[in-house]
Amino acid sequence: MSMFNGVGMTQLLYHSDLMTKSVLIILFISSVICWTVFFYKLVMWRAKRVQIRKALSHIKNAENLEDVLHITTKFAHTLPGYFLSKNLSYLKSLLVHKNELSPQLQNREWEMLDHLVYQTLDSILHKEETLLPFLGATAAIAPLLGLFGTVWGLVNAFMDISQKQSADITAVAPGIAQALITTVAGLLVAIPALVMFYVLTLQLRSIEQRLNSLGDRFLWLATRLFVSEKGN
Repeated sequence: MSMFNGVGMTQLLYHSDLMTKSVLIILFISSVICWTVFFYKLVMWRAKRVQIRKALSHIKNAENLEDVLHITTKFAHTLPGYFLSKNLSYLKSLLVHKNELSPQLQNREWEMLDHLVYQTLDSILHKEETLLPFLGATAAIAPLLGLFGTVWGLVNAFMDISQKQSADITAVAPGIAQALITTVAGLLVAIPALVMFYVLTLQLRSIEQRLNSLGDRFLWLATRLFVSEKGN
């Protein structure tokens, strides 16, 4: 592409000042990080959704504590396996010692199990949100950073005009074009980052719903085991 008396885009970038180049480098690095995070999260969360779905299917068919232990072992080193292992030890302790507890203590211990389940879910979601705020921050900051580069470039362009004492368009246009490059770059980084942020947010909400279903099913199974054990 040729413009401004043969001054191409590559030449504009090459002849731009240090500040403009720094802004463009920061935007480029931010864009690379955003795309890396986006594809990494997409792949990982897709696999985790499948794991949760399979674990939920197994939990629905569980009949006793041994079945839950088998499921936890089967899904070891996965997200649902981590969730089950964090809560299973407390459930086992509650089932073993329930006959030694008064009804009031049993209710309190049951509330503790319920709290532990949802505390574990919150902890998992908090870990899964890692790096997601970076996309939102990039979407918000990139246009401002690009605008800063543009303002900086326009100041330099007008200073050159005053020094040359000429407002000829062929002399002014390259400087203004250099200034506007950073705004364009900022938008090219911010728009995809914003889209990626919302796509991943929807994906995370899907994982949250599946985890809540897994937590509810675990508590339902724990209640059934507790009642059956109590009956025995």
